[in-house]
Amino acid sequence: MCWSATADLVAGTGVAAVGVACVARVRRSRDRPLAALPLLLGAHQIVESMVWEAGGGSGPATVVWAVIALPLLAVWVPVAVVCAAPRQARRGLVLPLAVGVLTGAVLVYAVATGPVTAEIRGRTVGYAVDLSHPQLLVAGYLLATVGSLLLSGDRRLVVLGIVVAVGALVCWALWRLEFVSTWCALAAVCSVVLLGWTGARPVPLEVRP
Repeated sequence: MCWSATADLVAGTGVAAVGVACVARVRRSRDRPLAALPLLLGAHQIVESMVWEAGGGSGPATVVWAVIALPLLAVWVPVAVVCAAPRQARRGLVLPLAVGVLTGAVLVYAVATGPVTAEIRGRTVGYAVDLSHPQLLVAGYLLATVGSLLLSGDRRLVVLGIVVAVGALVCWALWRLEFVSTWCALAAVCSVVLLGWTGARPVPLEVRP
């Protein structure tokens, strides 16, 4: 996600700290899964710092990285969005959620049964997982994650979905060129957007007897 072990470690710690602030700010339990997303992203970057230190390969850090990046996020994001979305928007989120669960199940199988390897390529890390129909899985992954944000019915989450879509395209292009990995910067920007979202969330009314 970042261009070196040190960058991953520093960025991951910072993003996780934003995640702690996000979770501390929300007052409704159904907002917590989405507020905790920066914690997951920060942990993901810290795990990748271990992949850098190991020189890539197929060790435990590589497998943990793949589990978070592939099946876990494919399910976590749409579930979290459904929990936080306004009631009137939830029906439209059924499709992204179902696609996320199905995509996550296929990715779990791929990670569990196939070799997962990482290769250091200059200032990037290349990961290899044996996937059947990868284009279809990528489409399902994007529908589950970006699609759920865009259909959330929450203006700030729609903005987050646009940021993720545009940022992911730029980061993917830089990563494919093996120029530099900038996914950690995207994770940081998304975490700051979520911090703003948590600050704008309504406080639940207290019901007194």
